[in-house]
Amino acid sequence: MNEYKIPAQTRIGHVHLKVSDLQRSLDFYCGLLGFEKMVMYGDQAAFISAGGYHHHIGLNTWQSKGAPPAPEYAPGLFHTAILYPERKDLAVALQRLIDAKYQITGASDHGVSEAIYLNDPDQNGVELYWDRPKEQWPTDEAGNLTMFTRRLDIEGLLGLLK
Repeated sequence: MNEYKIPAQTRIGHVHLKVSDLQRSLDFYCGLLGFEKMVMYGDQAAFISAGGYHHHIGLNTWQSKGAPPAPEYAPGLFHTAILYPERKDLAVALQRLIDAKYQITGASDHGVSEAIYLNDPDQNGVELYWDRPKEQWPTDEAGNLTMFTRRLDIEGLLGLLK
């Protein structure tokens, strides 16, 4: 096999999730997280975005209306990661979750990023995060990236809102 590498400018454009209750998912993604509804396909699907993009997240009930969550220990999506532009934006999102008493399943400092973990109403994993500037990423003596998982300084993060 040749040594093809995908172009560095390639990005993941959107994620499309099967959900059991479209309105409940819209309440979570738009009402709580703040995404904007772009297009509705009747009562079966919605496309939502940040900043007016055609869609970052698709939600549909085409094969999943009223269905239970997928089994936790089965192949499938681990989580959708939502990248915030600034650390303070992540702090605002965290405060909204706290104010709504929404269950947070984890919070980590990965060296390259800081992340809050939760599940959407269908138990799909969601990561809310911001990336540190690349020049701040941890490396070893040889310059190789050395990511880690440590306790997130939640107090410091929320302190940005004061």
